Amino acid sequence: MSHLSERPEKSVVGVSMPHESAVLHVTGTALYTDDLVHRTKDVLHAYPVQAAKAHGRITALRTGPALEVPGVVRVLTGADVPGVNDAGMKHDEPLFPDVVMFHGHAVAWVLAETLEAARLGAAAVEVELDERPSLITLQDAIAADSFHGARPEMLTGDVEAGFADSAHVFTGEFHFSDQEHFYLETHAALALVDEAEQVFVQSSTQHPSETQEIVAHVLGLHSHEVTVQCLRMGGGFGGKEMQPHGFAAIAALGAKLTGRPVRLRLNRTQDLTMSGKRHGFHARWKIGFDGDGRIQALDATLTADGGWSLDLSEPVVARALCHIDNTYWIPNARVTGRIAKTNKASNTAFRGFGGPQGMLVIEDIMGRCAPLLGLDPMELRERNFYQRGQDTPYGQPVSQPERISAVWEQVKETGGLADRKREIAAFNAAHPHTKRALAITGVKFGISFNLTAFNQGGALVLIYKDGSVLINHGGTEMGQGLHTKMLQVAATTLGIPLHKVRLAPTRTDKVPNTSATAASSGADLNGAAVKNACEQLRERLLQVAATQLGSGAADVRIVEGVARALGSDKELAWDDLVRTAYFQRVQLSAAGFYRTEGLHWDAKSFSGTPFKYFAIGAAAAEVEVDGFTGAYRIRRVDIVHDVGDSLSPMIDIGQVEGGFVQGAGWLTLEDLRWDTGDGPNRGRLLTQAASTYKLPSFSEMPEEFNVTLMENATEEGAVYGSKAVGEPPLMLAFCVREALRQAAAAFGPGGSSVELASPATPEAVYWAIRSARRDGVPRKGRADNDSASGDHATVSRAADRAAADGGARAGAKTLSGA
Repeated sequence: MSHLSERPEKSVVGVSMPHESAVLHVTGTALYTDDLVHRTKDVLHAYPVQAAKAHGRITALRTGPALEVPGVVRVLTGADVPGVNDAGMKHDEPLFPDVVMFHGHAVAWVLAETLEAARLGAAAVEVELDERPSLITLQDAIAADSFHGARPEMLTGDVEAGFADSAHVFTGEFHFSDQEHFYLETHAALALVDEAEQVFVQSSTQHPSETQEIVAHVLGLHSHEVTVQCLRMGGGFGGKEMQPHGFAAIAALGAKLTGRPVRLRLNRTQDLTMSGKRHGFHARWKIGFDGDGRIQALDATLTADGGWSLDLSEPVVARALCHIDNTYWIPNARVTGRIAKTNKASNTAFRGFGGPQGMLVIEDIMGRCAPLLGLDPMELRERNFYQRGQDTPYGQPVSQPERISAVWEQVKETGGLADRKREIAAFNAAHPHTKRALAITGVKFGISFNLTAFNQGGALVLIYKDGSVLINHGGTEMGQGLHTKMLQVAATTLGIPLHKVRLAPTRTDKVPNTSATAASSGADLNGAAVKNACEQLRERLLQVAATQLGSGAADVRIVEGVARALGSDKELAWDDLVRTAYFQRVQLSAAGFYRTEGLHWDAKSFSGTPFKYFAIGAAAAEVEVDGFTGAYRIRRVDIVHDVGDSLSPMIDIGQVEGGFVQGAGWLTLEDLRWDTGDGPNRGRLLTQAASTYKLPSFSEMPEEFNVTLMENATEEGAVYGSKAVGEPPLMLAFCVREALRQAAAAFGPGGSSVELASPATPEAVYWAIRSARRDGVPRKGRADNDSASGDHATVSRAADRAAADGGARAGAKTLSGA
């Protein structure tokens, strides 16, 4: 076992404990960025002037009326920017635009003594536009050939030969929806300037170093003149990886120009209309299977709705391509990606970062094709699992493929799937208007940033003379429990009780040049860096202890805050050891660093080894569907997930549960709508609040929810043998959508291949049921094509039919059997 993975005796990691701020959360005493306003003197409030058109050049911007509003101090416009008028890393996001690119685009910001005065001032600003045509839907952009950014292609094997060798070939299309982050805390920043003209920004950001960089270049400063701190976030989910930068820059610019602190906090409607979402995708695909149902070839084009600027769309699409295989070996593949440019807020990172979109495509294909192949969907999936020695389409060997089958079989066994399927068949036979179904799906998710340079972490650990320890690291806390794990890592490495360790807020002047807390890498990168810093300190202290105990340093162990020499009864308490080290002038601070080894990625050839390892999981969901309304309930969910040797089991189980529910929300409930008409509100987001945007709540939770962490699952080469847990569980929710598909199909003839929109709302399920009843496709249906390669399938435009029936907006294509 590697040094990084090995755990010492009586370690604090692996112990179940609550979140380090749990008591603060539930008592309301936890401070967030906007809470700091009440502790800051003479704060000005910022409010956006939002354009009410989706696209148009600004011909007039009259700020004078705003300045006449009592309490308004200043209106910020592009003319006020001393540095670069851009808030994006791609330099395609002007902070103050000349051209409005989406409905709700902020063209100016009003600063006032009170939030109400700022609101009234913003309403008084007069904006005139030369309106231009706008592209609102992904389909509109594709039809208009409106694309931007890179167009990667992933190629492996001989695709044409693969199709020629296929006994069954199917084609189809699939359009699925975006998703709003809906974190509890909206975007917020508080900026002030000190007597040395240093800019200090409190920001709700997952990437303080990049926020620092953007603020600096907007203000025309160097990074060492800007400090960004993230105390904690009330949720992030990727929505605060790139998009906080501009809001922080506005606050900092206002503070710089007025000399007063400036607070910017979006209300919920502003956050929904101004910030990006998970990318909605359109997929066009062709897949070939041999006579036994094993995949032979895949040819697919994935188109992401990028919104008006690139943001993180390029890496999102790259990760979607890297995950279209999910748990299945595809020997011959050609998958291309592209980014549609639409007149909507720029879409951005969201838990899974493109991985869920790519994986959803292949899971949808498997669910639709299984009946046409005459196979149970569970069997079709099992037949295509990765085996030892097989590589991904981008050339990375799949390590530990046996875990794919192991978690799958454990779910089948502990969930009693075989018996329950028989019970469901009997129930369905006796209930013509209510159907149940049980589906199981797996997850294989790569852990690491695709951009190799981001796979580094830093930490600063300080030991004080009284034996107390303060740790700083580059990761941010958004409720996911990262800080809890870092406290456990530090206590374990130093060999001291947890109460001896405290964690400081994340700041750019403590740990520089950090990567975003994203890609599920927070614990891997920062945990290894904290461990590295603590090991440096421990080695120094072992030398001191060895002298005091009369032994060699290699024979000294520090366990539970006591240093002991092997074979001796002598011992030295931690506090005494630290005090002795201080008087011996031993350095009691250390900077830790970690870089993930063994990674390589060639973006041009779209090949390499971008991931340190794969996180594995499997989930089964049982649903019950009402045939009259499409309403459904999730009766039971069983999950087995691989987190390696968990750093903090209670935290990890919470992450699995939360990720699953969020994934189920994306796939079944959360339905973003924009005004796509040609009226005055074209491009306006219609689902601007929780009243119109349905989020999963207690009523959508599974009635029985069983989560098990895989045992004996040490991950070699990761901090204390653990694995990432943030993103992978979200994709476990595919089983819910697949169960709904199977339940809808149960209303039709046997062997029906049923389309199901995403999100699979009750309305969408109803239209799927209606389709199954009316024209479900038997697997031995009409032959549309005869060829030497075997059976083929064609597609028909069922989404249009569903729309005519009043059905789901976002549909798939229906396969016609062959």
